[in-house]
Parts: sequence; structure tokens; C-alpha cells
Amino acid sequence: MKRVNAINNQRERRKNRTRTIIRGTTERPRLSVFRSNTRISAQLIDDTVGKTLVSVHDKKNVGTAESVGVKIAEGAKKAGIMKAVFDRGAYKYHGNVKAVAEGARKGGLDF
Repeated sequence: MKRVNAINNQRERRKNRTRTIIRGTTERPRLSVFRSNTRISAQLIDDTVGKTLVSVHDKKNVGTAESVGVKIAEGAKKAGIMKAVFDRGAYKYHGNVKAVAEGARKGGLDF
């Protein structure tokens, strides 16, 4: 049990280090990516109000991760959002996280 707690603490520290730099505003909301063992999700968050503007999730693999990025970009366009700040959280920028970012760029979201 100690090993699991140590890993979670490291993940929280990495996430907090990233979040001290990145803040979402109304003009440029934060595009936050979360991945679990089975799913990947993305949210556009306005940190000034503390509100999620658009969210999308799907099963986890690289092909669907890119489609999550495209769907989040489409939802952002409907909400009138063209620019965002990318928040990778505690994850490295590769694999599924990178696929979400590339899909969002393909969908027309600028960050």
C-alpha cells in the first residue's frame, strides 16, 4: 500500500507543478486531458469561474484519443472558442495525450 501512495503523491506533485503555470480564462480555456486504464477524456475549463465548458470522453487507444481531440475541437467551435491552453496534467506528452492534442489541432483548436 505504501508503494501506491508514493506513486499517487508523485503524480499529484507533477500535476500541481504543471497547474501553477497554466490557467484557463474565458478567452483561452484550459484543455485538460485525463487518462485512466480504460478511458481518455478531455475538458475545456474556465478557471476564473471554475466551470467546465465542454467535455468529451471515449475508450482508450491512440485512434480514439485522436477522435476525442477532434470532438473537443468541434464542441469548442460550437461554444465560440477558437484558442485554448493545453494542460497535459501529470502525463508525458506522448501516446494518447499527444494524440488528443493533435486531434484538437486537426479540428481547428489553436494552442
